[in-house]
Parts: sequence; structure tokens; C-alpha cells
Amino acid sequence: MKGILDGLRVAEISAYIAAPLCGMTLGQLGADIVQINPISGRMDENRWPHTKDGNSLYYPAINKAKRSIRIDLKQPEGRDLAAQLMAGSPGDGGGIVLSNLPLKGPMATEEVKKLRPDLIALQVFGNPDGSTAVDYTINCASGFPDITGNSAQPTNHVAPIWDISTSLYLATGLLAAERHRRLTGEGQTITITLADVMLATVGNLSYLSEAQINDEPRPTLGNQVFGAFGRDFATADGRRVMVTGISNKQWRAMCDATETNEQMQALQDNTGADLSDEAGRYHARDAISTVLEPWFEARTLDEIRSVFSGTGVLWGPFQTFKQLATEDSRCSLDNPLFGRLDQPGIGPHLAPHIPLDFEAFPRGDVPAAPLPGEHSEAVLSDVLGLSANEIGKLFDAGIVAGTPAD
Repeated sequence: MKGILDGLRVAEISAYIAAPLCGMTLGQLGADIVQINPISGRMDENRWPHTKDGNSLYYPAINKAKRSIRIDLKQPEGRDLAAQLMAGSPGDGGGIVLSNLPLKGPMATEEVKKLRPDLIALQVFGNPDGSTAVDYTINCASGFPDITGNSAQPTNHVAPIWDISTSLYLATGLLAAERHRRLTGEGQTITITLADVMLATVGNLSYLSEAQINDEPRPTLGNQVFGAFGRDFATADGRRVMVTGISNKQWRAMCDATETNEQMQALQDNTGADLSDEAGRYHARDAISTVLEPWFEARTLDEIRSVFSGTGVLWGPFQTFKQLATEDSRCSLDNPLFGRLDQPGIGPHLAPHIPLDFEAFPRGDVPAAPLPGEHSEAVLSDVLGLSANEIGKLFDAGIVAGTPAD
């Protein structure tokens, strides 16, 4: 796939989310992502959700735009071959390794550097002390579950936000290190932990400083917005919508559209709340909600959508994944983000490109995910320059394999 990163090659040894999502992001930008998969299978190859036929929907969704080779990493010859692929050829765009799995023996970073001194190696860990962690065990300690929902019990989110954030930091770090290598000829090792990504985010968004300076816990607000007016409302047809007025312009648009300006003025006169101020609206949020609730309860979602259209009101409907996939106009072929992908073993479905839209590289077809081992022969030929005879011997010895079906 041609793209803005054409000519860059990354050897990916990974599983689950953080590293695979980084690799897919780079692959969708045009980099050659070579997955080195064990012959015995990756631990996430059959991860849920499944099709009704039992095929993983997860695995191909997060591994698009890559090539795959299967190697017997239990054999010394297999580990040596993997190390050669990780190193690539001197002077080309390779010599970049991306992994969130332990790399040992000849595949260890220090060993691969002996083959290629300018190696760029990116490694993901759970905690700074090297101990294991996953998104769920990182998020529970972040403070966010304590202020999520309305329950007295903490609520862990189901979106793997720390894996996702880590993957995008990885992509940024990889590109920065590759630029440094082009300018200086120096490779380097970059490490990142899920825990540090969480801590950096909590600090950068002022949650840590709030706790240290004010010495007060952030309240649990359910779907209400902290520090401004925003919350969910029920509609006449049993749906719910999220509405917020953070800026004064958004606040005025909401009052105009719901025709509640006079009631809001009366509320301000009677309570002394300054509704022209973001903080004032936050403190008066319960009284404001009392004014707005009847308006939403009297209208269906379609009626609300019609009224709010083109008004500048900041709002959105709550919807299930199915409603998003079948009812939301943004989730369709009318949106250039999407293309129709006929993934082997899955069938045709709507699938996203990378969200970045480069003027110089228009989006083409959505690339499929490789079957494990689909490109074994091509990778050995392209990356290592092996002959057909040499490749055949590796297959015959069981060091390399094609797809499981083969």
C-alpha cells in the first residue's frame, strides 16, 4: 500500500492492542509492517468477538495493512531468522522493531543491535518496574472509575483507552526516532509503559494537580459535565441525548433552540446565579435541568434532531454499537473514512481507513488484514533476499510456514 510512509519497514512482534494498533496505524500510512508470528499461533488470533462461524472479528480488525510470516520461534534457527528480519538490510528503511512481548535470546534488542547497530527498538511494558499490567488493571488505579457513573462502586470503562493512547505514543516515538536516525545515523531503544501513559494523562489534564492543590475529591456526576453545564436527557420515544453548553455561544444556542430564554432569565433573577458564566451554569445545573427536562420529554429523538439541526447546539444521541453501525450517517460509505472490505473468513463489511486525511495521499481501498503466514515467502525474498531454493529448505525444515490452511 502506497502512502506517506512508503519505504519504512517495521518488524512487529506483538499481541492484543497497544503494539498491533500502532503497527496498523503505520501500515495504513504506507509503512511495510511485517508481523513475525509464531507457527503455533499468536495468543490473540482467536480473540472475541467471533462471527457465528467462530472466526475472530477482533484479530483482522486490528491487523489491517500488514504482512505476516510464520516462524517456529521455539527452534534456534527460527529465532535467528526472526532476528535477521528484525535487523533488515543496512541502509534501507528497516531496522525498526515494535513489540509488547518479551524478546529473548537472539531476538533480544541488544543481540539484534549486533546485526544492525542503528536499530530502532520500541518496547511496551505494563509498569515502570517491569511488572505485568493490562488496560483494566491500569485504569482501575487511575481515579477515573471512581468518578464514572452514578454508583457508589467504582466503574471501570470498557474502552481500552490506555492501550489506544500507548499505541499512538508509540507511533509518534517511532517516527521521531526514525527522523533522528536519518539525521544522525544513530538508532536507539524507546520504552513506554501503560502506567506512565495513564499517569501522564491524569497529570496533563489537571486531575493530579487538582488533588494535590485543592485536596478535595472530584465528585461523581454520572453523565453531567464537570465545571460547565452538560448532561443527558430522556426523550419522548425512550431514547437519551447528551446536551452541553460549554461556551457562551453554545449556551445561547441551546436556550434559543429550546425556547427557554425567559425561563433561564427568571431562574437567574430568582437565584442570583450568573448564567453568563461557565462556573455559574455548573453550580445552577440542577435548576437548569428542571427547566429543560420537560422540553426533551415532550419530543422524540427525530424531532429534537430536526429542531437542533443547523442551530449550533452541542448535542448527540446515546446509541448502541448496532445503532451506530446502522443508523448514524457518519458510519457509512458517504464518509471517506470508510470503505467496504471483504476480509477472508469474515466477509464484506464496512471498515475504516486511518482517520488522518492527507491531501497528497488520497485514501484508497481499505487494506485487509493478512492471514497468519500469508506473506512468508514474499517477506523472506523481499527483506532477506533469499532464493526460492533457500526459502523451500526453510519450509521443508519446518522453520517457516505459510497460512494454517496451506
